[in-house]
Amino acid sequence: MAFTYNYPRPMVTTDIIVFNTIESTTLILLIKRLNDPFKDCWALPGGFVDKNEPLLNAANRELEEETGLKNLQLEQFYTFGNPNRDPRGHTISVVFTAQISDSKVSARAGDDAKEVQWFNVNSLPHLAFDHQEIILQAIKKSSANSHQ
Repeated sequence: MAFTYNYPRPMVTTDIIVFNTIESTTLILLIKRLNDPFKDCWALPGGFVDKNEPLLNAANRELEEETGLKNLQLEQFYTFGNPNRDPRGHTISVVFTAQISDSKVSARAGDDAKEVQWFNVNSLPHLAFDHQEIILQAIKKSSANSHQ
């Protein structure tokens, strides 16, 4: 069934923050982007939601395609929709988080990820899109929840 609308529609993506706590150090898994925009820049794993794909399925699919990680307990965190967050156009990202504690977890780059690497939350590289803001909000929420 074809649809025609008189209004432009935003694109929808999912981004995934994987926190890995080893001893007292918290790490976040990032990918180095293979393609533009932000080619060779570090970013959260994620990507576009396919037609008729539930958001959680999209997040799990993107995480596995880009990092090889699967079967993590993803939890919906927040939705980011600033119209200028992506140079390709108005993109809404539904962000999911996962918390693990595994020093032996093995992530590998795949799909449109050139590299994957764990970074200490206190020394993150320059990030693509608005991923710095996304991570800072997730850390703030995680910190607030750990003090309750």
